[in-house]
Amino acid sequence: MRIQLNGVSLLVSTLTGLASATGFDCAHIKVDNYKYDLSPLKGVHEVTHSVTTDDYVTNTTYRLNICNILGSAARYGDATCGTSKTVCGFVHRVAKDGNGGSTFGFPIVGLDPVGHGTMNPEVKRLKDIDPETEGLRVKLEGGSYKGDANDQKAKKAGAIIEFQCDHERSGLEGLHSLADDAQPKERRRADGGEEGVAPAGNSSSLQFKSFGPTDDDMYILRLDWRTKYACDEYEKEKGDNPSSNSWGFFTWLIIIAFLCTAAYLIFGSWLNYNRYGARGWDLLPHSDTIRDIPYLFQDWLRRVINTLQGAGSRGGYSAV
Repeated sequence: MRIQLNGVSLLVSTLTGLASATGFDCAHIKVDNYKYDLSPLKGVHEVTHSVTTDDYVTNTTYRLNICNILGSAARYGDATCGTSKTVCGFVHRVAKDGNGGSTFGFPIVGLDPVGHGTMNPEVKRLKDIDPETEGLRVKLEGGSYKGDANDQKAKKAGAIIEFQCDHERSGLEGLHSLADDAQPKERRRADGGEEGVAPAGNSSSLQFKSFGPTDDDMYILRLDWRTKYACDEYEKEKGDNPSSNSWGFFTWLIIIAFLCTAAYLIFGSWLNYNRYGARGWDLLPHSDTIRDIPYLFQDWLRRVINTLQGAGSRGGYSAV
């Protein structure tokens, strides 16, 4: 039994390592000597897109966690798309006449069920695409889509998320966020507000753009995400704040000086007590000098005043 448990633990560790190695590290992104940290956007978020036709109303909910797998959040009612996925879509189609409907899920980004494969992350700065736009363009793969037709061959799927620089937004405004084990009925907004209501005068930071086939017959989900964490200089400004660095240096300098002084006084007092049997003020090292400090200061202050008064008096010879 112990051997089996050790084997299981080793397998879990191996799969975790493979998932980490082949996934997308949202906290350590480096492009063209710029560093980005998107980890504040971690967690399971969702955005919904609705389409109405003559016969059906189709609501598609896209769930994503850019920093980890969806886990149990990859289930939406009776539909599922695999717990090792990072982005999933859930289609709920209802007939207008009330007769019939369907619900199904499909993976868009992620690893295979046991953590193998790769999401083929591609990261570019938006300025390389459009000089007027600042941010990041992240492309991830690893999904498939065949709609609700069982006889249709599955097509490869992926997502392109454009993280656009917005200094006024954290990126969580107006988002629906849920814990990995939450069901749809337990949804809450990431910023603590009422579900489905964006902050006053503010639209959601995460916006659905499109989902459909590309020229290479691959289905791509496109999302726009406005956040300050995608700004080129955000990490640099956060890490290179001169005032914070200077304050930290002087703080440590004061602490070290205080500790050195305290250690000197304690050691000197202990030495005087054990060697000379000193008591009271005599315990302190250089106690005579310490007692004379007020008088020494008075003498120094008097000398300074006399110097200043002498410099201001009239010099030279006086008339006889």
